[in-house]
Amino acid sequence: MRAMILKEFRELRRDRRTLAMLIAMPLLLLVVFGYAANFSVDTVRTAVVGPQAEQATAQLPFFFDVTTVEPDGNRSTAEDLLQRGEVDVAFVSSTGPAVALVDGSNLFAAQSIVSVLNRLSDQVTTEVLYNPGLKTSWVMIPAIIGLILTFIGTIITSIGLVRERQTGTLEQLAVMPIKPSTVIFGKIAPYFLVASIDMALITVLGMWLFNVPFNGNPLVFALGGALFLFVVLGLGVFISTVSQNAGQAIQLAFFFLMPQILLSGMIFPLDAMAAGVRWIAYFLPLTYFTMISRGVMLRGAPLDSLWLPVVALTLMALLVFTGAVLRFRRDLAPTRRKRGGTSESDAASGAEAGST
Repeated sequence: MRAMILKEFRELRRDRRTLAMLIAMPLLLLVVFGYAANFSVDTVRTAVVGPQAEQATAQLPFFFDVTTVEPDGNRSTAEDLLQRGEVDVAFVSSTGPAVALVDGSNLFAAQSIVSVLNRLSDQVTTEVLYNPGLKTSWVMIPAIIGLILTFIGTIITSIGLVRERQTGTLEQLAVMPIKPSTVIFGKIAPYFLVASIDMALITVLGMWLFNVPFNGNPLVFALGGALFLFVVLGLGVFISTVSQNAGQAIQLAFFFLMPQILLSGMIFPLDAMAAGVRWIAYFLPLTYFTMISRGVMLRGAPLDSLWLPVVALTLMALLVFTGAVLRFRRDLAPTRRKRGGTSESDAASGAEAGST
C-alpha cells in the first residue's frame, strides 16, 4: 500500500499539467464565482426620446445611465435603439406619462428595470419588448446553442491529432506533400458539417419545445454560427497539437470551457461582473456568439448592429487557425527531418552495397 501511494505521488509530481489543473481550477472557480456570480444590475443603458426628453432625463434615478437624448425622436426611434442593442431601456416622453420600452432579451437588466419602474407606476407606463413574459428559457436557449457547439467543437476535435499521434498516422502525414493548413482544414471539415447540422437541429428544437421566437435574418444567424464554429474547431485542433495524449487534450479543453460557461454572459450578466473579471469575457468566443444569437433570435437585430461580435469572431478564427497551423508545422518538422535522414542513410547504404 505504501509503495503504491508513493508511486502515485511520484507520477502526479511528474505530470505537471495535471498537478497545475488540480491547483489552478479550484482557485479559478473561487475567483470567478466570487466576482462574477452576481445577478444584480446597478445601472442600465438608457435612452430618452420625445419633446420632453430633457425634463424626463433630469427626473430619472441614478439607476438609469442616460447615454442617448433625442428630443426629436419618437417611439420608432426608441424601438430602433433597443433592436440594435444600444440601450436596455428607452423612455418615450410626451405631455402625458412617459412610456418605458424595456429590452426583455437582456433578462436580468430587464427584471431590475421593471422592479424600479414599478415604484414609478404613476409616472411611467412600462412595456417589455422581445421577451414580454421575461421567460428565462427565451434568453437561455440562444446561449445554450453556443454552449453545445463549444462542447462538440472543442472536445471532439481536440482529440483528433492526438489520436493521429498515438496511432502513428501523424508520421504518414509528415512525409506526404500536404501543407499543414490543408491538413487542418481537411480535419475540421467533417466536424464543421456535423456541428452545422447540430446547430440547426438544436435551434429548431429550442424554438419548438420552448416557444422561443426567431425574429431575425437566418443568414445573419448562420454567418455568426459559421464563424463561431471555425473558432471552437480551430481551438480544438490547437489544443490537440499541444497535448501528448487524449487525457491531456480533454483536461485542456475543459480548462477553456469553464470560463466560457461562467463568464460569457450566458448565466451571469456581464454588466453585473466586477471589472477585474469582466475583461476576460471579451476574449471568449461564446460571449460574442451569445450576442449574435440573442440579437438575431429575440430582437431581430440587423447585421450592421452586430458588427462588433462578427469582427471579434473573425479575428479569433484567424488567430486560432494561425496558431494551430504554426504549432502543427512544428510537430511535423522533427518527423520530416527524421524521415529525410533515414532516406538519405538508406540511399547511402544502397550505394555502398552496390559498389561492393
